[in-house]
Amino acid sequence: HSLALTADGAVWSWGRGEDGKLGHGDRQSQPLPKKVEAFAGRRVVAVSAGESHSIALTADGAVWGWGTGETGRLGHGEDLSNQLL
Repeated sequence: HSLALTADGAVWSWGRGEDGKLGHGDRQSQPLPKKVEAFAGRRVVAVSAGESHSIALTADGAVWGWGTGETGRLGHGEDLSNQLL
């Protein structure tokens, strides 16, 4: 999967959607870029796509992770897979 960050701080994702790693609240694949609506009203300043998870940093310093949470890869201390936290 891939992530893109626009100049105004919006996040877009596309590719294989298993494990919720695209951030659209489902596990559907997206052949074209789709805006991650969970960040509406927030300015994202950095994104990273892992093998089965994604991470974003917002302008206020909050770190968000979603996708597979196995082995602590989301940084929440437990497996909260498929949730945008």
